[in-house]
Amino acid sequence: MAPVVCALSIVLTGCNSAGLSSPDVTNAPADGFANIAPGSEEEFIINVGRRIYFSEGSAAVSDEAKMTIDNQAEWLNKNTKWLVKIQGHADDPGSETAQKTLSTQRGDAVMAALVQRGVDRNRLWVKGYGIERPVTDCDELTCQSQNRRVVVNLREEFDDSAPQRR
Repeated sequence: MAPVVCALSIVLTGCNSAGLSSPDVTNAPADGFANIAPGSEEEFIINVGRRIYFSEGSAAVSDEAKMTIDNQAEWLNKNTKWLVKIQGHADDPGSETAQKTLSTQRGDAVMAALVQRGVDRNRLWVKGYGIERPVTDCDELTCQSQNRRVVVNLREEFDDSAPQRR
């Protein structure tokens, strides 16, 4: 048995010394993410993050949300070509009208925080969707918390919901 182990050891050592080794898949670039251009929408989504979550019935910006907004503001101040549609969403107790109001208040809170951090207000607008655009690929409880959100979306031009366009 010892000669077999010895022979196997020599073969394995020989393979490694011949330059053959396992590929480094841990540090390999992921497909689709290898060439993200600085200042691109992909960079914003992946490296900065565009979602901010809220507590039930609240439009108050949490400490965790402030960290995301800090990163968003820093990126937006460096990449001034982008316009920003701030989309508020809700899934809280109350009427459809209350949901629309709360989602708009959430968007307004994020916009105020971005402006406070130096982002030009003229690049920003808020649209409150209420419960119109729920997250649908999760269980009810998880979806409710995910629907209490603001999504910061980059745009190249104002859409019909932008007051700047009117």
